[in-house]
Amino acid sequence: MKKILLITALFTIGFSTGAQVNLSKSSKSHKEILNEQYASGMFKNAEGIIIDVENEHVQGYLNILDWLNGRVAGLQIYISRIGTRVPVIRGSVASIFVDELRMDLSYLNLLSVNDIAMIKVIKGPFAGAIGNGGGGTIAIYTIKAVDEEDEESPSQIP
Repeated sequence: MKKILLITALFTIGFSTGAQVNLSKSSKSHKEILNEQYASGMFKNAEGIIIDVENEHVQGYLNILDWLNGRVAGLQIYISRIGTRVPVIRGSVASIFVDELRMDLSYLNLLSVNDIAMIKVIKGPFAGAIGNGGGGTIAIYTIKAVDEEDEESPSQIP
């Protein structure tokens, strides 16, 4: 009788614990959803700090690196003699990717901060960058356009 009670108790405890774990895994944070929506491949799987830029007040900045300065631990933004902002993570120059394409630092002067949806700062080495991105990587994602088909309702289609 004691064995049956013990087995029943262990089964009940194990079942309730398993249910709690499954419930916690199914709910994702807003930043995890953004990462799945925008990032792909190596960028999605890389550990990093995700910043939801769409819900931040960035309108007063001309370069996203100016806004990013001081918001991520270990990231510093320096300005070169020619006025280009240089992101440095833990003493090394970081690689810049916009929509997962490697970009020159001067490109960020052309990119409107209002067009940016998410930034992922990868502090460690990143295999997708030239030389494994030993200085870290800043991945910038622009706002995705909504498909015209999604905007039209079935009643508007002839």
